[in-house]
Amino acid sequence: MNARNTLKQTVLTLSAALLVAATGSAVLTQAQAQGRNRGAEVTLNLKDAEISTLIATVSEVTGKNFIIDPRVRGKVTVVSASPMDAAGVYQTFLAVLQVQGFAAIPAGDAIKIVPETNARTDGGGLISNGRGVPFDEIVTHVYTVQNVSASQLVAILRPLISQSGHFAAYAGNNSLIISDRASNVMRIERLIAQIDQSGDREIEVVKLENAAATDVVRILTTLSQASKQADPTAQTGVVIADERSNSVLIGGEKGERSRMAEIVRRLDQPGPSGGDTQVFYLNYASAENLAPILEGYAQAASASSRPGASAAAGGAAPAAASSSGGGADGTRVIADKDTNSLVVTAAPKAMLAIRNVISQLDIRRRQVLVEAIIAEVSATKASELGLDYAAYSPSTGAITGILNQSTQGALSSLATAASGAASTGAAVATGGASTLVTAAASLIGSGATAGIGGFTSGGSFFAVLLRALASDGDTNILATPQLTTLDNEEAKLSVGQEVPFLTGSFSNTGSGGANNGSVNPFQTIERKEVGLKLGITPTVNENNGIKLKIDLESSGIASGGAGTASLITNKRTVTNSVSVEGDQILFIGGLIDNQLTDSQSRIPLLSSIPVIGALFKSRSVRKAKTNLMIFIHPVILDDRKDADYYTRKRYDGVRNAEIRAAQGAVPLIGGARPVLAPFENYAADQQAAKDANTVSPPMVQEPGPEQVPTPAPGTAAPPAPSGN
Repeated sequence: MNARNTLKQTVLTLSAALLVAATGSAVLTQAQAQGRNRGAEVTLNLKDAEISTLIATVSEVTGKNFIIDPRVRGKVTVVSASPMDAAGVYQTFLAVLQVQGFAAIPAGDAIKIVPETNARTDGGGLISNGRGVPFDEIVTHVYTVQNVSASQLVAILRPLISQSGHFAAYAGNNSLIISDRASNVMRIERLIAQIDQSGDREIEVVKLENAAATDVVRILTTLSQASKQADPTAQTGVVIADERSNSVLIGGEKGERSRMAEIVRRLDQPGPSGGDTQVFYLNYASAENLAPILEGYAQAASASSRPGASAAAGGAAPAAASSSGGGADGTRVIADKDTNSLVVTAAPKAMLAIRNVISQLDIRRRQVLVEAIIAEVSATKASELGLDYAAYSPSTGAITGILNQSTQGALSSLATAASGAASTGAAVATGGASTLVTAAASLIGSGATAGIGGFTSGGSFFAVLLRALASDGDTNILATPQLTTLDNEEAKLSVGQEVPFLTGSFSNTGSGGANNGSVNPFQTIERKEVGLKLGITPTVNENNGIKLKIDLESSGIASGGAGTASLITNKRTVTNSVSVEGDQILFIGGLIDNQLTDSQSRIPLLSSIPVIGALFKSRSVRKAKTNLMIFIHPVILDDRKDADYYTRKRYDGVRNAEIRAAQGAVPLIGGARPVLAPFENYAADQQAAKDANTVSPPMVQEPGPEQVPTPAPGTAAPPAPSGN
């Protein structure tokens, strides 16, 4: 039975071959189709057959449905020497499509036959690997790389992907995306597995005892660069210095790490006894201030490293050594004031620690511009109204109603002068008249003063004096002292004058004589500063916050007090410490003062009489109101740009004030007032003089009479002068 079936299949194959040879196309007989359905094998031989005929034949053999792109055309030739089952026929069909530049893309229950260039965009199965699918089928695979960079693998493996394939890296999770035929995907997968291996690139830490890590790393880096120059393909390790632990970190392959570690150990040898000497030139810090700090640090570090240091840790800390002493391990630091440098003698390990401390302390400190705003507005109002009278007779007595103290003294002088004039009978004499006029003039005060009076030859006199006064006074003081200083450095500003104050006097009241031991009269005077004083000490933190110590004093002579023997001064003082942000305006102190003084002098009983009682009263009212506010405005100057901005702002402000004052000629002399040169011109002239090594031009320019000063760029022009 089996022999009969084999013979029948052979006859069918020969018949198909004869038919192909005769017609040039592949045709399956009914017997072959029935054999396929029974699982029989088929021999496929084609010569210059249309590819559509091959697709139809494969569809009959495999039972698959195909959708053919109109661009799929051409002739194919397939030679098969042995029978194939349906899977073999389909695998051969896919190989033929690849040769012809076409691809089979699964699309549901059907398979699309499209040009290979469209295969990666039209679809393709997403698989975990290429196994279980025909080798020539287009598939997409995502491969996660574990040890190497996916981007580096793309550059290496991209030439192995077909032109129609896709190969890309996703750096987010270090993955590769491959779209190609299944056979090539499996090949790329095997290559990636061989490359993606964890190498022996560990990190080795070598702790140094004698040498400095930075010096050792510098030597190793020089050796590596020399090796690279000799052989660009040479593999060199990576070395990094950890200054905190004085260790060298070595990375690379095991052999390279071992070689470098051996070099490090050979370099880590004890230096000469007594240590080495180095000179550190400081840029910002003070050598005199830094020297004792460094020696104290070296002494403390040496004490902590000695055996038993932990037991002594609970005791007192070692005192800082002076610049003439030294640490316990021979460390010595000497400050050179002239060059602002430090001469350090220490062992290599201590030298490294001192170098690190110097690098952290010798830094550029920030500058702070502090502007204080002192604003004071005061208003004073006063009124006075009163009636003074006096009558005197040697025979009948005297009656007075003196309610003003100044009137009492003036009337006493007047009475004395009148009495003297009457007793001599020379009231109209020149001397008597002069005395009377002087005494009467002392009765005249501020405001409106009206008086009547007279005297007789018998020494009697009478006088009536009416005083009426109203006064208003306003004071507006605005002071904005400004001061720039370094971080944590105290700065002071004083603007004012020295005023003499009478502190004592001596007068000779005895009879004069050459031998009576008398001395000449004299006065003792003490001069005191009156004006504005500002002292600040800023401390800037990392968040641009400023701790500010303020010492502010504003003093001045009280209005109307100048020229008197006892001067009265007004003094306002603020001593405070505040925390403020940079470029913030902060209120630090002030005073709101309201004073009302209402005084009344009257004669009992008489002042209570209706209507005429006002003639026996004197009233004085004084009201004073003062508003004093003090603000500060600190600004952090981080760099030259900030410093130039605020310098330019203040410079232009002064220059504009000079420009407005310089309009017109100087009275009586003629010519123009000198004015500051424009900021840009002055800065450019200074730089040009520096480059040419010549004398700098003057800061002040003197324009001729015909020249009109112009304001600085970016500022408003000064108003035109009014009048003459």
